Amino acid sequence: MTTHETGQAEGTVTVAETGTGTYTQQITAGHHQLVADEPRPISDDAGPTPYDLLLAALGSCTSMTVRMYANRKGWPLENVRVTLRHSRIHAQDCAECETKIGWVDHIDREIELTGDLDDTQRQKLLHISERCPVHQTLTSEVHIATSLR
Repeated sequence: MTTHETGQAEGTVTVAETGTGTYTQQITAGHHQLVADEPRPISDDAGPTPYDLLLAALGSCTSMTVRMYANRKGWPLENVRVTLRHSRIHAQDCAECETKIGWVDHIDREIELTGDLDDTQRQKLLHISERCPVHQTLTSEVHIATSLR
């Protein structure tokens, strides 16, 4: 396991309050610094919300996975653009969901592929998008172990 100049092991993310806003958070991921926050009037709107960051993780992983596959195949993919929206829907309105009572988190993901791709290539890239590791994590059973330090 390698460590970054911050002293954190690779794959470790630290989140701490900044003290500048009600909910403003400083995120350290390796040598990268990000800020997360809630919008006004709840907080200072100093950065994306936690759900924005979740969608960004899924969108960037999707784009990278599609790009990697197209490059490996030598396909003429010029650009990938992923647009995502998070909402909560009634479980009864979700035909493919196991949960039937209460609410279910729902993510709409639109993938725009630019380039001289045929329909078969476009469909294969759409299929490959579901293989991105973040998508796999979000659609599998996830166990989070929490402890006090």
